[in-house]
Amino acid sequence: MLPGCTPWPVDLGDRYRRRGYWEDITLGEMLSRSARAHADKPALVFADRRITYRELVDTSACLAHSLGEAGIASRDRVLLHLPNIPEIVYTFLALVTIGAIPVMALPSHRLTEMRHLVKRSKAVGYVIPATIRDFDFRPMADQLCAEFDHLRHVFVAGPARAGQTSLDDTLRSGLAGGGGAESWPDPSDVALMLLSGGTTGLPKLIPRTHNDYVCNCRLSGNVAGMSERTVFLAVLPIAHNYTLASPGILATLAYGGTVVIAPGTAAEAVLPLIERERVTHIAAAVPLIVAWLNDPGRGRYDTSSLQVVQNGGARLAPELRRRVRQQFGCRFQEIYGTGEGLLNMTRLDDDEERVLSSSGAPVCDDDEIRVVDNEGRDLPDGQLGELICRGPYTIRGYYDDPDADAKAFTADGFYRMGDLARKIGRYVYTEGRKKDVINRGGEKISSEEIENLILAHPKVENVCIVAMPDKVYGERACAFVLPKADQTISFRELIDFLARQQIAKFKFPERLELVDGFPLSPAGKILRRELRTIIEQKLTVERAHRGDTR
Repeated sequence: MLPGCTPWPVDLGDRYRRRGYWEDITLGEMLSRSARAHADKPALVFADRRITYRELVDTSACLAHSLGEAGIASRDRVLLHLPNIPEIVYTFLALVTIGAIPVMALPSHRLTEMRHLVKRSKAVGYVIPATIRDFDFRPMADQLCAEFDHLRHVFVAGPARAGQTSLDDTLRSGLAGGGGAESWPDPSDVALMLLSGGTTGLPKLIPRTHNDYVCNCRLSGNVAGMSERTVFLAVLPIAHNYTLASPGILATLAYGGTVVIAPGTAAEAVLPLIERERVTHIAAAVPLIVAWLNDPGRGRYDTSSLQVVQNGGARLAPELRRRVRQQFGCRFQEIYGTGEGLLNMTRLDDDEERVLSSSGAPVCDDDEIRVVDNEGRDLPDGQLGELICRGPYTIRGYYDDPDADAKAFTADGFYRMGDLARKIGRYVYTEGRKKDVINRGGEKISSEEIENLILAHPKVENVCIVAMPDKVYGERACAFVLPKADQTISFRELIDFLARQQIAKFKFPERLELVDGFPLSPAGKILRRELRTIIEQKLTVERAHRGDTR
């Protein structure tokens, strides 16, 4: 494997091969097999573009050839920072074809996150859009290139600046060259790097191999009931493990289905696509499901093609799961997993209690799951503890981060999920995070990261970020701020200050509470649970004053 990564023990690798989990094929080979069986069938649909399997494979191969000619080599890390457009799929497949390693950045990431990712990954390449709405990515790319000598290539999906390369020109060069001969990297090597949820600050890099990610795709796609008749609607960022491959786009392509890329997440964008493309599967999240269920125009569209609506990122309440089934006339599937590996999914034929209340069961018989206490001792079924896991698609360590590995993995290779859960048989029932993190509709916000930024404000003495409940997103961030003596700070000042730090907007606190002190433990630590209780009580009182009984 790539230096800085932890391989599976040889005996476990042999076991996973014997049992068929590791097929010793690459992600590119997985797609090529589907393309041979479904050459003229649409693989991707985006706006008025209908891209067949043959076109997808040929375009990716030509782009791979051209990227190689430009100097991108096997094992080079390349930051892939594109929105949901076909080019992110082309480029991803092109990179894994030549053995280069895409590092999957989210479209919302800005300079602070990208600086961290360039440094941690030692990336040589960076693939960006020209603009998204009012943000221009090209000056940010220039700044990063000026700071890091190893970042030598910038490819732009759109008009490029001097010193940058148009992705369209790169593709045309590959087409002119006729592409390259079909060859594949080692399936046991790293195929891509995902980003951790960032529960302890800026994200860690999750190295996924071809073998484990092909396994990830096939197993999750099977549990989702995917086939060549599947029409999957991609609405959440493709850079997320959930949308990319759990089961997502790659599983759909592995099973010979069609991927429809939505132009947005709002009901007015999604519902017409369901009707027009006869969508069968949607991977959604709590805020989207709430919005779609409550949209007054939902009844105007024919959604009878829907077979499965999935929820991931944050647990969906049982009542909302019930409403999905009733209002869309389809099956509901809860998905609980992690970019580090383990995927739990409810089964399409599960009983009512499991569908409405559980977080699913592992997709693989060789996924080992345990619920343990603070000393690492196994707890009986039904008792609350931390969920830990290992298996054929769960990593054994982060990329080049031994300190993080020591905290996140046990000596015998179990990954600490950081979630409190109960286990009943193979089914998991999650009950929140062990560490302080705000789960805003599936986007994880590290309290520590944002607190460190706010502490740099000249008016702030101390700050504590906690989760406050929200009926749409599940949780939002509330900042409890202790101003310096004779100072005060407004919410607008706080947000403007954070905006200047160039972090993703979803991380901004959405409420400010000024305090003259914090509740402390005997050891002097801020009692976050008391702050959470305070904000919950305030919100309850405010709802009562508004007459909102929901």
